[in-house]
Amino acid sequence: MLNRPNENVAWNSEVPRNVQPHDEDAPEVANKNYFSPGHYYCVETICAPCGVVISWVKFAKSESPTNILKFLEDTYPNEATRPDYICIDKACLVLRTSIQNGSWDEWSKTSRLMVDSYHYINHCTTDMICQKYCNPAPLDGSAPNLVIEAETKDGEKYLKRAFNTQACEQLNGWMGGFDSILKRMTVDNFNCFLHAMLFYHTQYVLEKIKKREEKMKKGDNGDSDDSDDDAGNDDNVI
Repeated sequence: MLNRPNENVAWNSEVPRNVQPHDEDAPEVANKNYFSPGHYYCVETICAPCGVVISWVKFAKSESPTNILKFLEDTYPNEATRPDYICIDKACLVLRTSIQNGSWDEWSKTSRLMVDSYHYINHCTTDMICQKYCNPAPLDGSAPNLVIEAETKDGEKYLKRAFNTQACEQLNGWMGGFDSILKRMTVDNFNCFLHAMLFYHTQYVLEKIKKREEKMKKGDNGDSDDSDDDAGNDDNVI
């Protein structure tokens, strides 16, 4: 049976769905009761393209653009410490919010917000703000540091992303292995355990980078046994 647009049948109801969830604010999760242990919505991290963890925080109710901006301001309180590029899965929403509340006047002096390559393919192509200002690999020359020219073994030239924009997503995949442990911990134990694990993970990444640099000095390209390392470039062909 075919339904007309926006027509709902009692035995075949259609629930309106958000076509593009990344472009909308996440709804707040309502508590069914207050007898279960307290839960946080998510853990937000900031890390460098090489995989080094810079900062982390817990969001109580939602991963809203306002919370993300507050997290960025707490991590980078002055202009001298702010990075040139900031990759966020919902950078277009954060950009709109920062323009509306006036904080973009300060951030625009030092940084550019862009969507990481993992989530960018799921954003609306009709969103001109996202496509023009949050593109992780623009080919219009607006951000030449994001795209570099490389050569294949046959000498053919191609364009690729200059650095890894998926470092936080890779970190989330690693942190997922501790989910069953973390969700049973008290708040204090959760904070202590997660902070310690992120610290040791950062030390591991720094050690891998150090070994790679030593191999580079010896004339080796350092890619023989570090192919699964988080450090390095995001070699997706554009």
